[in-house]
This record gives sequence, structure tokens and C-alpha cells, in this order.
Amino acid sequence: MPGRKPSIPNFDDLMEKLKQMGFALLSAGEGKRMFIRKHDCAAGLEPDEQQGARYFAPPGRILEGELARLVDRGYQKFLKTADHEAPATAQDLRCLNAFNRELHYAAGSPLLYNESLGTVSNRYLYDRIWFRDEGRQPKEWEKFTSRA
Repeated sequence: MPGRKPSIPNFDDLMEKLKQMGFALLSAGEGKRMFIRKHDCAAGLEPDEQQGARYFAPPGRILEGELARLVDRGYQKFLKTADHEAPATAQDLRCLNAFNRELHYAAGSPLLYNESLGTVSNRYLYDRIWFRDEGRQPKEWEKFTSRA
């Protein structure tokens, strides 16, 4: 039916549905926080009164036993943890995309246009954006000096 709003499952129902869909559930230790895992990807979910569940750890690929975030540097995507970084392969992106799609399906949440096109990165770091992390524009003489 057009205009019909999808029903959002509560946290316990969502965990049960994820379990039935083959997701592995692991308690995060405090309260009802849970880590969910499938396709060598994982995310951390906690109860939310309005949305049923929300992320306390966004979806990522498992790399060296840690949850890696997807970083886009313009020319390539990378998987980055606190200690490791590796180029993201096509297989990594397919698995992360499948994980996100199944999670959206289970939660009854809409898949946004840019998410439906492919994998969305957690962070975008393009080389052509100078001094982005410093929150300022470069001076003319800084554009051509090497930054070590």
C-alpha cells in the first residue's frame, strides 16, 4: 500500500529476527547492548525507544580481530582499525553491503538512495582537500610544500 509506514520491531524482536536470519549475537556486557556478526562483518546495537535499535558501533568488516571502519580516500577505499589499515577489496565491499542490506531488512528501516548504490564509507578523506582535518584553507605557499 502506498504511504504505509513500515512497522519497526522492538529490540528483542529484532534480535530474534536477526538470529533466525543467521546472525551471530554476542552480548556487549552492559545492559542489552549486543554485537551482531555475519559475513565477517559486525555492528553494535543497543535499544532505542523511538527506533527500536541504534548503533553504538556502526557496521564494519572484521580485520585482524577488530571492527574496521571503511574510509574513502577518493582513489580507493580502506579498512581501518586503531592498529591496522588495509585496502578494501571487492569481496570486502560485497560482504559489507550484504551485511547492511540484511540488517536494514530485519530492522524494517528504509534503504536510502546513496546506500542502495553501493557501500557507504564511515569517513571520507580525499587527498585534494588540503588541511581538511585542521579546519582551515591553505595559504598559497602551503599548497606546494610537502607535509611530513
